[in-house]
Amino acid sequence: MKAVLAGRSAPTAPEPVPSGPNPVAEPFAIGGLQLANRLVQAPLAGIANWAFRRQSRRHGAGLTVSEMVSSFGVVHGNEKTTRMLRIVADEHPVGVQVFGAHPEVMAEAARAAEAAGADLVDINMGCPVSKVCKTGAGAAMLDDPDAAARVIEAMARAVAIPVTAKMRRGMTPATSRPAETARRLESAGAAAICLHPRAAAEEYGGTADHRITAEVVAAVSVPVIASGDIDSAAAARRVLEETGCAAIAIGRAALGNPWVFDEILAGAPRPRPTLDEVIAEVERFAADLRDALGEDRAGADIRKFYPWYLAGHDVPKEEIDALLVAPGLDAALGRLRALRAAPLAA
Repeated sequence: MKAVLAGRSAPTAPEPVPSGPNPVAEPFAIGGLQLANRLVQAPLAGIANWAFRRQSRRHGAGLTVSEMVSSFGVVHGNEKTTRMLRIVADEHPVGVQVFGAHPEVMAEAARAAEAAGADLVDINMGCPVSKVCKTGAGAAMLDDPDAAARVIEAMARAVAIPVTAKMRRGMTPATSRPAETARRLESAGAAAICLHPRAAAEEYGGTADHRITAEVVAAVSVPVIASGDIDSAAAARRVLEETGCAAIAIGRAALGNPWVFDEILAGAPRPRPTLDEVIAEVERFAADLRDALGEDRAGADIRKFYPWYLAGHDVPKEEIDALLVAPGLDAALGRLRALRAAPLAA
């Protein structure tokens, strides 16, 4: 996530956005689920709890998706996993992303997601982390599209809501067959495909090659959602028009920057939020995070967000370091309010 900080610390001139109607603002559908726009908040492991999703929705995302949830954790009633299924009333439409490689277990997890109120259930076929892949889940599923298809078939039979898949191009560039894999997933019952066109072995290195996205769009008839290196209105418009995808997903670009959703939905660059706006947003997010996680966990969880929110503002490093070791959420928010009371140059 260091690239997030680097990009905001040294901002460049905004890329021009073509004139004309903004296609991101148009409605579309995934199966029977109608969505108000083509802007999706991507699932982010360890990030996209309901507080983060609610923030994304508030800033314009037409669909939000949860952090990845262990199918075995759901089936075995793990308390932490079960809490990850919590959905609040004003965040719909919302998807729950689950991971695993066993059809029956994934089907049961899909039922639990539907019972929790999810409007769709997504399968993680993109996580490159070894502890996930070594179980046959995450991006490892792309090495065996037939096994992945059996998972989708079981889940699609188990629930009435759409079943989708978020995939990378493959495990490695050499072994990738993204168009072929996407066709297999579609035939198994996937109602949409979200594609990050890097291989798992590449993690987040280099540049997302959306020519691969265009190949997948041409290969399937279900909606394709493009993910990867989309961080502005211009980038969103370019990817939509060059690939023919149905929608775009925003992940890392939204970390500490929910205003990216506003910009992309408006179809035009927006001024960088002032320090006062940033601190007000952190306060609102913190209140939801406290409700979502409890006092102690919220205070610890939000620490990773402070550098993301404050990047690009003239806040001394020692002030950010102090936030990271503040003894609780209230203490950290107090330091932020002190910055707002005596604002630095933004």
